[in-house]
Amino acid sequence: MNIVLLGAPGAGKGTQASMLEERFGLAHISTGDIFRANIKGGTPIGKVAKSYIDAGKLVPDEVTCDIVKGRLCEEDVKGGYMLDGFPRNLFQAQELDKFAHIDLCINIDVDINLLMDRICGRRVCSCGESYHVTTLNGATTCKKCGSPLYQRDDDNPETVGKRLDTYFKETQPLVDYYKKQGKLFTVKSGKQPPSEVFAVIAAELGKRVGK
Repeated sequence: MNIVLLGAPGAGKGTQASMLEERFGLAHISTGDIFRANIKGGTPIGKVAKSYIDAGKLVPDEVTCDIVKGRLCEEDVKGGYMLDGFPRNLFQAQELDKFAHIDLCINIDVDINLLMDRICGRRVCSCGESYHVTTLNGATTCKKCGSPLYQRDDDNPETVGKRLDTYFKETQPLVDYYKKQGKLFTVKSGKQPPSEVFAVIAAELGKRVGK
């Protein structure tokens, strides 16, 4: 099954993707992770991406689409995948439909008032795990692999505000796009713990894939 994970920054897409990957064996494809790897490696595309991300803007559509298209040609996606952070707008969604078949769009709906605190308090690991300072109890290393946790450069109030504004302007219309295709499944997460949100999503996927 091929899935698009939809939700505002801080909605918990990465957390749910990690659990879904383990439960259903779906490859987790995060465009953010792809760009961050290029930025860390100092690649040409990484330098371009960094200039946009630092300004709280999105990387140009054409660049992002080409990266995703190339990623979907790799062997690990043959058994199904989850797209996290792509598509971000109607143009990207329409382009995606030209080179991939999407079975389901999972929309994680969270009250905007909760999002700023979630993102600014987020701490991440190089292995892909994500935590919040309120649940770490002072810990500074990843529970999964033991590596140091860090705060992303763009997880600050000013940049987060810009990202949320951009999301509701450009990405929110994708809810209607996938609803019209009959592929939308929305889960209201609110203050629910990730495990409860996962239970709802897993039950829906279980119906579809027989797990």
